[in-house]
This record gives sequence, structure tokens and C-alpha cells, in this order.
Amino acid sequence: MANAKKKTAVEKKTVRFVDTSLRDAHQSLWATRMRTKDILGILEAVDDAGFYAIECWGGATFDVCMRFLREDPWERLRQIKAVCKKTPLQMLLRGQNCLGYKHYPDDVLERCVAKMCENGMDIFRCFDALNDVRNLEAAIKAVKKYGGHAQGTICYTFSPVHTVENYVKFAKAQVDLGIDSLAIKDMAGILDPASARELIGGLKKALPELPIEVHSHMTSGMAPAMYMAAVEAGAGAVDCAVATLSGFSSQPAHGTMKAIFEGLGYETGLKAERLTEIDNYFKALKPQRALKANAGAEAVDVQVLLHHIPGGMISNTRSQLAQQDALDRLPEVLEELPRVRKDMGYPPLVTPTSQIMGVQAVLNVLSGERYSMVSNETRQYVAGYYGRSPAPVDKALEKKILGKEKKIACRPADLLKPGLAQAAKELDPKLVQSEEDILSYCMFPAVALDYFQWRAKPEGERDPIPADTEVTMAKAAEEAKKAAEAPKPAPLSADDAKFAAIGKQFVALFGSLGGGIKVDAAALPAAPEAPAAEAPASAPEKAPAPKKTLNATLTGTFYRADAPGKPNMVEEGATVKAGQPVCVLEAMKLFNPVKAAEDCTIVRFLVKPGENIQKGSPIAELA
Repeated sequence: MANAKKKTAVEKKTVRFVDTSLRDAHQSLWATRMRTKDILGILEAVDDAGFYAIECWGGATFDVCMRFLREDPWERLRQIKAVCKKTPLQMLLRGQNCLGYKHYPDDVLERCVAKMCENGMDIFRCFDALNDVRNLEAAIKAVKKYGGHAQGTICYTFSPVHTVENYVKFAKAQVDLGIDSLAIKDMAGILDPASARELIGGLKKALPELPIEVHSHMTSGMAPAMYMAAVEAGAGAVDCAVATLSGFSSQPAHGTMKAIFEGLGYETGLKAERLTEIDNYFKALKPQRALKANAGAEAVDVQVLLHHIPGGMISNTRSQLAQQDALDRLPEVLEELPRVRKDMGYPPLVTPTSQIMGVQAVLNVLSGERYSMVSNETRQYVAGYYGRSPAPVDKALEKKILGKEKKIACRPADLLKPGLAQAAKELDPKLVQSEEDILSYCMFPAVALDYFQWRAKPEGERDPIPADTEVTMAKAAEEAKKAAEAPKPAPLSADDAKFAAIGKQFVALFGSLGGGIKVDAAALPAAPEAPAAEAPASAPEKAPAPKKTLNATLTGTFYRADAPGKPNMVEEGATVKAGQPVCVLEAMKLFNPVKAAEDCTIVRFLVKPGENIQKGSPIAELA
């Protein structure tokens, strides 16, 4: 009997679940529009559901909180921590990119991590888009210094240079930095079961004591089968979402994977009644927060195995093309993206490389000539400012983009000056409420400043919350569409129109004589208007000669500098050479330079910085 008990104990299997509903799931499906009050309304149940960790911060949440929701992301973290007494909090930390889309100085990164730990964060999933270990050094060091759990990451993709051997080598380098666990980040849902078994098998053989967590998306439909293979190969935890926020480009559902693993003899620790409670809550919330744009999305997109677009990026790509009035060209963009990725050395597609490669594919398609338009971020990528590409960038393309500019060979952050003191100097002290505000400004200068200025106004004088405006405009557009599609009343016959006119005249006359009958004349059918008398013909005015202008190459937001706080690229009255950048358009989260087509003088700008401008519209008058 003792032997039987011992055998049972040995055979006991456990798989842990990490909940992504409050971060990645609603980022993938609801464009991160969930408010803090939405989260707090169900948080006690989430904390009591039996999850190993709750992913609730990082990724796009930080930016969106300020930009669209007019919320303080740090305050959100504090409020979540105040409720969650049982379950550790987990976040996504973009390595040297911290919470943004570019590299930040080490002093900014370290202080951010210190404040994250102080405000309640427990587990930090540290990743680098290029799997360049140099970009993880400072982040992992800071997490360990301030008492957090440092989870290293492999951003998964497949290409001629992405082998199990290279992935194991990268994992070992992170272990040397002191990571506590490792995540396989399959951001596009392209990791198949056989490859998962091979990859995790290789990792466990080389690093048998290292805990492994697996993260995937349902885009291709393979995630549940892949999770099974991964766990059987030695992974100890999987990322899932509540049913209402699962599927499509999000994660598999808790309930589904719970049933599968428990059927295979694994213990999950999940409470079924709590999962139901949580799902019912988000089901009720869905009409307010779900993206209408996803309504027609396919549940499974097998094309992701070709284009590798991750998570919610496909919906963003659709939206970006729609802004450029080019949604019909989406198939061309999806065909172009793998070519761009090959040209650029096969980078995994995850923030920020997914945006850089995706936007470059869009530019290549819209311009009609590949790489005739190149974003600032693409140029920086080729020059090495994001890190070392997995394979070399195409040499001819590198020369075309960089010209005589040399690539850097060092850790990109080594070139950055300390940023905290400068940020504090730039900010108006009246707008700063905490040290966290300075860090928010370091991450997103323009977005944070706009939020601080909005916050400083009396409540009754604040502009509407942008996310609310989005909802209002979407409803108005939907109502306008319904009205346009509604059947029109039949036009009045000639006799009816005549009597309607007589009726209106009678009502007007009766009223002027003091009649006591109240008749709403406006409610009567409208009489046809008499045609206006034609004006005498005059000689047509001679149209002024059209002025030469610099026109917008994309629909986007106009800026005269390519970064907040930097001087204008060109001043009015200046003479510029053909090909010289004059200004930038922020479109699709990247800065796209607008260049002069020929030698000319910038007479005056016709648009103010921060204004939106349509493709083809004049930006500046030229001479």
C-alpha cells in the first residue's frame, strides 16, 4: 500500500495557468480599450480563480491608458495590487524598449523597474524583439536588483536561421544573466505541436531545472494542440484567457484547456465556478468594449503561417490601410510582408519590429516602388539602433537606405545619454504629481504631456475622453449608414404637392388673423421649392495660377520635428535640396519623412504641428 501511495505521488502532474484577459487578450480583441473600472469590477473573482499569475500591465496598456482613456497607468497598477492578495501580477517588459517603441537610457529603464516593483508588479516577462541578449542585460539586472521575478523570453519565429540550437544558445545566455524562468512567446500563433515538442525538449535537455511557460495566440488555430505538446515535453505553465476574450487573435480559453489537461490527468487548480463568473462579467461588458472592426474577422487565419502578423496587428493593419483609403490593397501588403522580412534579416514580428516591418510593407505597396519611401524607424533598424538582426540585412538594400551612414556595432543603449534629469527639466513642475509622471514622459513625451495638460484642467473644462469620442463617432457612423440604407418615402404626386402648398399658406394666413386652431405646419408635407432665377451670365474669372506645394504622401499627423523637443527639420524661408526631409507624418505609429521632390524654397507651412492631414493635401507652399 505504501508503494502504491508513493507511485501515485510521483505520477501526479500539474500545469499552471496564467490569465491574460486583463492585458494581452483585450489588447488583441478590444484594442486595449478596457477601463480600470472594468477591471476592478471583476478583480476579486480573478484573484480567487486559481491562476498562477495575472498578466495585467505592460504592452500597449501603458500608452493607451494615457492616449485614449485619460487614465494614469501607474494608478491602475496600484489599484489592481490593492485587490490581488492571492495571485502574483505579471507584466510584459520590452527589454531596453521598456514600455515604449524605442531604446531608452539605462537610468530610465532601471528607475522604471524600481517603480514597477514598488507599485506592486511581481513577474516581469522581459523580451527583445530581435532576441538580442544585449538588449535584455539592463532589464533583467534591474528586475533582480529590486526583487522581481525575471522571466526571460524567446520570441518565436521560423526562418533559415531560427534553429533549436540557436534558441537554446539564446536561453543559456539569459540564464547567465540570472533569469528565474523562461517564456516561449509565440506572438503570431505559428508554433506547431511537433516544433514545440522539439524546441522545449531541446531546452529541457540543456536546462533541466529552468521552468518554462508557453504563450501563444489562436490566429492559426494550432494553439490548444501546441499547448498539449509543450506541456508533455516539459513546459509547466500556459497562457490563457477567459472564454469571451479568447480565440481569434487572442489566447485559448481557460475552460477549454482546463478540460483538456484534466482529462489527461493534470491538476490545474482552476475553480470552474469562478471561471464562469468571470466569463459572464466580460460577456456583459463586450458590447461596450469590443471592436466593431473585428466583427467580420475570420476565426482562423492560416495565412498567418506565411505573413507572421502577430496578435491584434492584423486589425491594426486593416485600420491603417483604411486611413490611407487603401483597404482593398491588404492582400498585396500580406504578400509583401514576407519579402520585407527576408530583406531585413528575418526579424521575429513583435513590437516594435512588427510595426516597422508592417508599415514598410504598406509603404512599399502604396508608393508603387519598393523602399522609395522609408520610415525613420526602418532606417534606424537597418543601421543597428534596435539591435542585431538574426540574419544580415540585404547588402544592396542596406546601401540604398543608409547611403554613406555606417551601422553601429555596440549595444544600442550604450549610445544614449542619461534621460531622467533632462525629462524632469523639460516638464512644467505644475503638471508633475509624482516621479512616475516623469517616467511616463520619458516613455511617451507627447502622449504624456497631452495627458498631463488634460488632467490639470478643471473637470468641467476637459476635452472629451478620446475613447469615448471613438465610441460616439462609431455610433453616429452606424446610424448614418442605417439611415442611408432605410427605404425612402415615395415622392409626392403633382396634385398632392399642390394641395400641400395651399395647406401651408392657409395655416400661415389663419395664424396671422389670430385663429385659435393649432396646426403644426412643419408636420405637413413639404411643397416643392420654386426653381431659383438664373443669374445673368458673366465672364468667367481667370483662375489664379496654382502655387507649387509639397503634398502629404500619407494620411497622418503632421510634425515639423522628427521627435518631441528636437528642432524643426526645416524653417520657413529655407532652401532645400531634392530628397531632403522637410517634415514628418506620424502614421501607423511610425514617423515617415516627407522629402522635397526637387530643389526649392519653403515659403510657408500650411499645416500646424499636431494636425491631421489627408494624403495628397498640401503641407507647404514652395517657390
